[in-house]
Amino acid sequence: MASAVCARFLLQRSTQGFLFSRAVPLSSPFLSRAHRLGPSDDEMYQRTTVSVMQKEPGGAVMIHSYSSQGFNIDGNKVFGPCAVLPPAILQWNVGSHEDITEESVSLFHMVEPKIEILVLGTGARLERINPSVLALLRRKGIAVEVQDTPNACATFNFLTSERRVAAAGLIPPPISTALDLTQE
Repeated sequence: MASAVCARFLLQRSTQGFLFSRAVPLSSPFLSRAHRLGPSDDEMYQRTTVSVMQKEPGGAVMIHSYSSQGFNIDGNKVFGPCAVLPPAILQWNVGSHEDITEESVSLFHMVEPKIEILVLGTGARLERINPSVLALLRRKGIAVEVQDTPNACATFNFLTSERRVAAAGLIPPPISTALDLTQE
């Protein structure tokens, strides 16, 4: 008896030309092309999850200080050049502004969430960046601000305090340009 019902069902499907046709009841686990998913159907097949890689609101990364050796970022001492991204602080393999190439900035346009603005700190002085690097970042939809490192640190801190999705590529200045306080 069950085989006869199954054979009749298969015959109906083959004569109508579609594997899933109107002959399939809406309560069937086999959905037709014309079937519209309702909220309960979606929950039945797949649940959507989201992982957010940012800290709590207001918990932006801040650059506290810099020296010729590196940076103090939220209490973490980073030696040498670094890349500060929304979810991470990484060492950046550049020695000077001349080493900022399309390859060395690739990490900034490949991360999620997408970066709005990239602040590049070129050391003790403002240096020119290769125009092809700037053009690449512009094509990727990332605004670029090139400054000396002391100003780049301040700009990055301001942008993150404004809750902008900002990143920084920082090269420590060869000599300290920070003011030293002396007590008399």
